[in-house]
Amino acid sequence: MIPRRLAAAAALALTTALAGLPAWAESLADTMVAAYRHSALLDQNRALLRAADEDVATAMSALRPIVQWAASHNFSRSDGVETVATTVQIVAQMTLYDWGRNQLAIDIAKEQVLATRESLIAVEQDVLLSAVQAFLQVRSAEQQVALNSNSVELLSRERQAAQDRFDVGEITTTDVALADAQLAQTRASLASAQGQLEIAREAYRAAVGRAPRDLDPPPPLPKRPKSLDSARSTGVRTHPAIRQAQRAVAASELGVAAAAAERRPEVTGSLSLGTTRRPSTSLFGQGPQENTTTLGAGIEASQTIYSGGRLPAVHRKAMAQRDAARSALLNASRQVSEAVGTAWANIDVARAQIAAIDEQISAAQQAYDGVREEATLGARTTLDVLDAEQNLLEARADKITAEANLQLAHYQLLAAMGLLTVKDLKLGIPTYDPSAYYNAVRDAPYTSTQGENLDRVLRAIGREPGGRPRN
Repeated sequence: MIPRRLAAAAALALTTALAGLPAWAESLADTMVAAYRHSALLDQNRALLRAADEDVATAMSALRPIVQWAASHNFSRSDGVETVATTVQIVAQMTLYDWGRNQLAIDIAKEQVLATRESLIAVEQDVLLSAVQAFLQVRSAEQQVALNSNSVELLSRERQAAQDRFDVGEITTTDVALADAQLAQTRASLASAQGQLEIAREAYRAAVGRAPRDLDPPPPLPKRPKSLDSARSTGVRTHPAIRQAQRAVAASELGVAAAAAERRPEVTGSLSLGTTRRPSTSLFGQGPQENTTTLGAGIEASQTIYSGGRLPAVHRKAMAQRDAARSALLNASRQVSEAVGTAWANIDVARAQIAAIDEQISAAQQAYDGVREEATLGARTTLDVLDAEQNLLEARADKITAEANLQLAHYQLLAAMGLLTVKDLKLGIPTYDPSAYYNAVRDAPYTSTQGENLDRVLRAIGREPGGRPRN
């Protein structure tokens, strides 16, 4: 066995070596990846997309026959004669021709699937933007805490210096009281900054799914388009809200055609096979059972002549919904254009603020250094020193906020352009494939090879057939 002293020495050496390793830090990309992987909102909308995929399968099934079975057992008694009959029947019914009504339903369901996919992309952008905002808030709060902590240390030394000068008679108790007041105010600011940091950490936990770790500085700013017009043009082409609205317009156009098709005839065909078993009766009582087999086929054509105004109302409603969808598309385009312009302006404002604050910090630092030097010579009061230190502190705090606003504005611009996705950001992780489930269910599989493919898709997304989460 290894001696205890040797084991303890080895453990101490290992601990020392591990302590010398750099701590694991979390980048902004790590935060966005974690948010994408752990977002319950994304899981919810993926399930909604799968539900929309099933609508296509439901519409597709209308083109196929419906096969049903029925069994009955009847007893009757008339004039003292009892009759017992047992019937088993299989009936198949299928729409033969409906002038495109079912096909329009399929096309509408497909457009709704495409619209739901765009909605999922919009949710992805919201999730990633929330992660970026949470990351920057935690970083800014940490910097504010560090800044206020340094200020408390500095003012503590200033207060001690004021006490020393008071002890030798250079200043009055008023100067010491001013130093005490400023120190107390800075401690209150530190407590507030610490509280804001805890709030930011909770927001991070909600956005990402876990508590923040040691956060790295933000990466270089994303590249901005050459002009505002170029950014707006990209947003109109690629933003998921606009694409979703376009799909909604297409679906509403098909809805008008489908409402008109409701007035057309429909031709259906049916085929039935049944057997009836009943005991035969005679003058001498009940005889052997009789089995009767029936085979039937038929074609039926029908059309609604008068519906009490229902069909015209449905048609008018479809046209109103089409007009609403067109207006929604126009409104979505305007909102995207506004969001792009707002983010663009925020970038310019933040840049200008940072440039001005840098000059303010430089001047405030020089003023603070000069006032402190003059105070040691008796040319400045303690209040002058405290005011100069407060001006420098506020300028540094403003720069922290402005830098965070600049970072956030760049990612808000990407979101407004429709480019804040895992794919566009090149985060390098597998993403959810919205077409996998659709391809497995679009032909309404039951127990065929397609059904087996569907089972594999369900297992791949972490669910068992039947919708139960996989353990």
